Amino acid sequence: MAERHFEVARLPGFATVAIAAFVLLYLPIVTLVAYSFNASNSIAVWGGFSLQWYGKAWSNDIVKAATVRSLIIAVSASALSTALATMAALGTTRRRAFKGQTFIYVMVNQPLMVPEIVTAVALMIFFGLIKVATGWQGLGYLIAAHTAFCIPFAYLPIRARLEGMDLTLETAAADLYATPWQTFRRVTLPILAPGIMAGAMLAFVISLDDVVITEFVKSGGQDTLPTYMLGQMRRAITPEVNAISTLLLGLTVVLLTAFFLLTRKKN
Repeated sequence: MAERHFEVARLPGFATVAIAAFVLLYLPIVTLVAYSFNASNSIAVWGGFSLQWYGKAWSNDIVKAATVRSLIIAVSASALSTALATMAALGTTRRRAFKGQTFIYVMVNQPLMVPEIVTAVALMIFFGLIKVATGWQGLGYLIAAHTAFCIPFAYLPIRARLEGMDLTLETAAADLYATPWQTFRRVTLPILAPGIMAGAMLAFVISLDDVVITEFVKSGGQDTLPTYMLGQMRRAITPEVNAISTLLLGLTVVLLTAFFLLTRKKN
């Protein structure tokens, strides 16, 4: 008699638990999207279908300014964190094992292991000292804070891509007298490009959605879209917040779908 392998899906009640988990995860999101089209001023009472809240969000100058600011910070932090993560990944994978390699790996991924509130408070104190010393209150602090927080999110897919790469082509390039820079530019970088793009998109989404670090580091008049929405919810909640959330959700889904397509393994 053939031995049957253990499968989680065959456990009693597995389907019920799985369906309940999906309902609990996605029903609130579906409700949010549905009520962004609510004609009523209430977020709990349905008053018919309407696009008015999308129109109000589009015509709101504060929302536009916060959106532009969020995109500037997210694009800058994504580019900087991806560049630093690529160098860190190359430095920890394209060489022989050395003492302290594990320590470097832990330090690169430190923002993932430390509670975000701790990172936010530490950055607030550090940048506060610089603000007092220089008197400068620009967006550079937020860009630097987001960059530091996003590095591990970009580092992990890039490192995974490097570890899955075959060294044969790089060895062949070296045998054909290619310099290390030529090998990197013509062989390593094109193969690594999907991992770099995936890391950049993941860092962009993390930066765009961040609230905790932004709330602690930002100066007056530097609200991003998430912090603006948080402030609105403290005053009066209208379906305009639902509309903005739905647009953010759509952008996040598009980017994460692209991330999945870039990182999935080809047959």
